[in-house]
Amino acid sequence: MRGSSTCIRRGPVLVAVAEKQLRAQNQVLKKGVVDEQANSASLKEQLKMKDQSLRKLQQEMDSLTFRNQQLAKRVELLQDELTLSEARGKKSKKSVESSSQLSQEQKSVFNEDLQKKIEENERLHILFFEADEQHKRLEAELRTRLEVLETDAAQHQAVVDSLTKKYTDAIEKLQNDKAKLEIKSQTLEREAKDCRLRTEECQQQLKNLQAALGSRLEESLCIINEKVPFNDTRSNRYNALNVPLHNRRYQLKLRDLAGKALAFVQELVTALLNFHTYTEQKVQIFPIDSATDTISPLNQKFSQYLHENASYVRPLEEGMLHLFESITEDTVTVLETTVKLKAFSEHLASYLCFLRKILPYQLKSLEEECESSLCTAALRARNMELHRDMKRLTAVFEKLHTYVSLLALPSTKPEGLLRTNYNFVFTNIAASLHGFHDVLKDISKHYSQKATLEQDVPTATQKLITTNDCILSSVAALTNGAGKIASFFSNNLDHFTASLSYGPKGGTEFISPLSAECMLQYKKKAAAYMKSLKKPCADSVPYEEALANRRVLLSSTESREGLAQQVQQSLEKIAKLEQEKEHWMLEAQLAKIKLEKENQKLKNSLSANLTETMQEHSILPNVAEQKKETTEKREPIKSTSLIGMLTITTDNEKAPDVESREDLIKTHYMARIAELTSHLQLADSKSVHFHAECRALAKRLSLAEKSKESLTEELKAASQNISRLQDELMTTKRSYEDQLSMMSDHLCSMNETLTKQREEIDTLKMASKGNSKKNKSR
Repeated sequence: MRGSSTCIRRGPVLVAVAEKQLRAQNQVLKKGVVDEQANSASLKEQLKMKDQSLRKLQQEMDSLTFRNQQLAKRVELLQDELTLSEARGKKSKKSVESSSQLSQEQKSVFNEDLQKKIEENERLHILFFEADEQHKRLEAELRTRLEVLETDAAQHQAVVDSLTKKYTDAIEKLQNDKAKLEIKSQTLEREAKDCRLRTEECQQQLKNLQAALGSRLEESLCIINEKVPFNDTRSNRYNALNVPLHNRRYQLKLRDLAGKALAFVQELVTALLNFHTYTEQKVQIFPIDSATDTISPLNQKFSQYLHENASYVRPLEEGMLHLFESITEDTVTVLETTVKLKAFSEHLASYLCFLRKILPYQLKSLEEECESSLCTAALRARNMELHRDMKRLTAVFEKLHTYVSLLALPSTKPEGLLRTNYNFVFTNIAASLHGFHDVLKDISKHYSQKATLEQDVPTATQKLITTNDCILSSVAALTNGAGKIASFFSNNLDHFTASLSYGPKGGTEFISPLSAECMLQYKKKAAAYMKSLKKPCADSVPYEEALANRRVLLSSTESREGLAQQVQQSLEKIAKLEQEKEHWMLEAQLAKIKLEKENQKLKNSLSANLTETMQEHSILPNVAEQKKETTEKREPIKSTSLIGMLTITTDNEKAPDVESREDLIKTHYMARIAELTSHLQLADSKSVHFHAECRALAKRLSLAEKSKESLTEELKAASQNISRLQDELMTTKRSYEDQLSMMSDHLCSMNETLTKQREEIDTLKMASKGNSKKNKSR
């Protein structure tokens, strides 16, 4: 409403200002046109006066020419008369002598008169010529001035026409604006009415919303106080442990990008291996072939270092492979969690150390090649270009290692790289990769030129040519791989900068790698918990049955303490049974020993019979030995059992009676023990049952007392809440009354502003009508 009222106020003011400006400009233009018209009229009058003076001068000129013609005729007549007079003088000398004086006087008079006329004629000719020249000059000046004035008049007329057209357009536009403002004022009046209705509705809605929000606020505060004792999002240290939202699409995209990067790095690694290997072969072939002559110690050391390239280049592929394997669908991949990036940075640093180690030998080898007698000037120039390219290549790898080590800092030392600098590091990596590609293109170009020049060397062999071709193919593969990596990184730069720096909700960053690792562990636990939730639940017990079981459990013997006692008793029984088990194991071992002895006895008897038949001379020693054995076997053996200590002899005749008697005693006592243990278990179970029932009754009694106390406390709290709610109701009533009074005052002020706006709209309408009448009258 305020914006529309200000627009309505400003409209007539702008119209009046524009009309004043137009009037002032119109008056100035009218004055200029009148002045130009007066100047043109005065010039026309001057032109007429000059024409009249010219005509007078022409008339004077004509009269003078006519007078000159008359004088010329008169001179001719006088000359004729003179000739006649001379002729007559010959006839009469007397008459001549007498008239000579008269003729001389007349002649002198005529001569004077003629001289005067001639001088006057010359003066008139001069005056006529000067007047003619002045007239022509004035006529030319006036014509040029007239042309200038005509052009100025045409320009002024064009300006006047354009201004009149512009002012007519402005007047039409102002009239259209006036009509629009009138329409707008009507719409504003309608909107004011609608606003009144809407304010009433809003007041009603405000009351309803305040009541609803008050109730919801109380509920939410109660829930927060009861259920949320600690808010971990307020502290960045605790918020870093929260698991961020999992974006599976982002993880798959990042894994795809990591797979592509791994393929590119593998291509680059194979190309680097080939390049270093073929460079080693080239050093051993050119300029001195190691097969025919010994190469220099410098090249020997250089080839020795180049032979170790695989131990520095292969780890780059392994580090990238480990980095690719660490990016899975279930992890959260950010710079704080990519721990494998540190290993890749270390492998890159080791390869950079290798390049720094071989760089001086490579440069010295090129210089030594330039100093050889086979090197031409063009080949020397190519070698120096390669000299510079190798320095640039090492510098590019130093840049790459610097920025990759910076990217590895968030996973080890997060204070080393701020999150605001991630974009800067990624852009510099892209620029370094493009610089790497440019350097490799220059190396490929210079190597190709060098290879063509080396083919022209008279001592060039087929081995050198093939080695150069291999080097060129490896450099071409390097160039293609670097170009692919540079374009790949530049195309996905926005994705890297946007996705590798997100963290938990509400936080700015992960505080430390330890917190990131804890977050990943929590994420695994959360995923396992979600999987467990997805398992189908078992069939639940019906509600009525569950209530019945609850009553049974409260009054049954399955209480915690009773069960603990039963477990303790069962453990004691298990210990006793284990002791009995050990006893019977000993008994079984004794039985095994007896069985072995019986088997040995049988074997000995069989062997004795065989020896008696086959060897008669050894009867006596065998009998002595058998007697000894029998005496040994007949010694008493003590055995322990449940009935005490028994002495058993190994006599063949008495052994079966002893065993049968022992078996009978064992069976009797085992039956008795089983009967006693069953009676004991029954008594134990009854005692445990009665004890559990007593404890359950005592517990129910204590629970009833506690419930009684809690109910009394709840009754007190309810009475206090009722009194507090009554007080709050009174305060809310008062606050609502105050708000209603403020709203009524606000509505009154709004009505006053609306009435003022109506008055202003009416005044604007009157002013616009007056302006339209004035414009129409104009």
